[in-house]
Order: sequence, then C-alpha cells, then structure tokens
Amino acid sequence: MCRALMILPLVLALAACIDRPKTPSGAGDYADFCAGCHGASGKGDGLAAGGLRAKPADLTRLSAKNGGKFPGTRVMAKIWGYTGNQDDHAVMPEFAALLDSDLVPFDGGDGIATPTPLRLVQLAEYLETLQN
Repeated sequence: MCRALMILPLVLALAACIDRPKTPSGAGDYADFCAGCHGASGKGDGLAAGGLRAKPADLTRLSAKNGGKFPGTRVMAKIWGYTGNQDDHAVMPEFAALLDSDLVPFDGGDGIATPTPLRLVQLAEYLETLQN
C-alpha cells in the first residue's frame, strides 16, 4: 500500500505531460486563416491583401453595416461557405473543411439552437470582439 502511494504522484505527473489535442481558439483560427488577408486588426489590410483582385472586407465594420447588431449567422455562413462565395468579386475561400469540429447548439437569434461547428462559433465570437 505504501509503495502504491509513492508511485501515484509519479503516475499523475506523467499523465499531466501527455499532449491532448486542443480545439483551437477563435483568435487562433483568425490568425491562421483570416489575418493574412483581413489583417491582424480585421481592417482588410493583411499582407496578402495587395495581391487579391478584390480588397478584403473590413471586419471591424460588420455590426455598423448591420444597424449596430453583429450578423453572426450571416458571418458564419460566409466563412463556412454556405453562401457559395461564387460571385465574380469574391475571393473568400470556403473554410468548411478546415473548421470541422464538434457540433454545439448555436442560436442565431431566432430561438432555434442549431448544431454548429464549435470552431466556427468561436471564430464568429472572436470577430464580434473586433467591432468598432
């Protein structure tokens, strides 16, 4: 019994060292997938913006362009690719495959909790923090 008690702290310490896969944060996904075009602050001035045929959207003005309310559902649809992103001026890639994750209930304001990928919700929540 005494020997087992001496080994237990070692086992617990080793267990703490095991890398567990982590779901990236909204800020992390923004930095990885969005900042190159939209810029670190979201104003559309990323390093890749100059080489695009259309200027990336200023993501800090989404609420202002929507009567002061952040259009979370519409933003997520655009990121995910539900909107098709097919028009002649759009250069926004679809990120559905990159943001695939566990589903969480998300209420877009209509009172209906819709299963939505966690990473997509986190990214939209991060974009909401960028609003002026």
